[in-house]
Amino acid sequence: MSSYPAAASGPGSAAGPMDTTPRRNILLLQGLMGPLFRHVGLALIGAGHAVHKVNFNGGDRLFWRLPNGIDYRGSLEDWPATLERLIRERGITDVMLFGDCRPQHSLATPVCRRLGIPVHVFEEGYIRPDWVTLELGGVNGNSALPRDPQWYRESAARLPPVPEHRPVPSSFRRRAMEAVAYNAADVLTRWYYPYWENHRPWHPLVEGMGWLRKLRHKKDAIARSQALLARLETQEQDYFLFPLQLDSDAQIRLHSSFAGIADALQLVIQSFAAHAPASMRLVVKEHPLDNGVRNWRGETATLAAFFGVGDRVDYMEVGDIVPVAERARGVVTINSTSGTLALVLGVPVIALGQAIYDIPDITFQDGLDAFWKDPGRPDADTFAAFRRVLVDRCLVAGGFFSEEALDKVTQGVIARLEAMPRLTGPGA
Repeated sequence: MSSYPAAASGPGSAAGPMDTTPRRNILLLQGLMGPLFRHVGLALIGAGHAVHKVNFNGGDRLFWRLPNGIDYRGSLEDWPATLERLIRERGITDVMLFGDCRPQHSLATPVCRRLGIPVHVFEEGYIRPDWVTLELGGVNGNSALPRDPQWYRESAARLPPVPEHRPVPSSFRRRAMEAVAYNAADVLTRWYYPYWENHRPWHPLVEGMGWLRKLRHKKDAIARSQALLARLETQEQDYFLFPLQLDSDAQIRLHSSFAGIADALQLVIQSFAAHAPASMRLVVKEHPLDNGVRNWRGETATLAAFFGVGDRVDYMEVGDIVPVAERARGVVTINSTSGTLALVLGVPVIALGQAIYDIPDITFQDGLDAFWKDPGRPDADTFAAFRRVLVDRCLVAGGFFSEEALDKVTQGVIARLEAMPRLTGPGA
């Protein structure tokens, strides 16, 4: 395992005799917590590509365990120059990363752009389930895709139908266990990575305590949520749905006007109180991966009472969002993929931040205050065209939290990569 900025070469990194030139020379930066990039690396190597991986902390290193691992132990300020040196020395032709808003990744993208190196960005799927985002250059607010509905209609008309694919299994337990292992390895190796700072706002131990609190109260949360679902079904009251995003989500901080979820929650409840019909309810849905550090149920109740709608605002802690969304009068989101989930169901959506799907004819464009009164309907043909283009340009089938799902993703990565012409990087 080599280490930067010490510049020592580790196993598999030395330049020995080569029978063939690698089809591509790929540098992986930080991935999802878990084995995603190990699976991708193995698939790329099996397809004849050379692969290198930068580890920024012990969690990255734990889940890599392949040759050409590079421990980056320098500062964030020194990272751009180190990355450029890596690209030149190792003849890198492509860079892959998960989440383009992480500090190390937001600094890497302009370096790659200046050097003419394509950046392939993974994210949770724009459309879920069973899809993963893999987009060239940037995702969400950094995506280069246009916001012109006519462009999508014309582009989709030139494409064949979406290939059918089977749903893939996904294990929440697996996701949780991989996160625990990753965070434990991170905490235990902080001495070795002296400049590493997690992009998430909490120390891993604080998050761990939050998860323990959630687990301790899980039965009560399930009971409350089931009672709410039963009431929504039997009383048949009209309601709007506001699914919360994670407070640590960079898409909120960087691609919306909100500093965090608390600001958005206050704005939505205040607008609902002032402009929604008196017979309307609001259901606030907790994100399934919320860590429990903040008590969003309590904060929702406090805000609802302050704005005089305490008897019209409900909070759902756990449960499947689909049956709640499909009966909703409309869905309010910042820029979550819950927006595309609702659009698949034909439910009106308003996006309060920058969202790739915030396009005329698809989402409501006249502001939140008006949305409560007449949310309209999304144009089904335009959304279908938008979805078709997404699948063609920036989605691969699969998921992250089962072996079958990861196998599908790696197949899609290879197919997407090999369909692109290889560019000659500065070190190639």
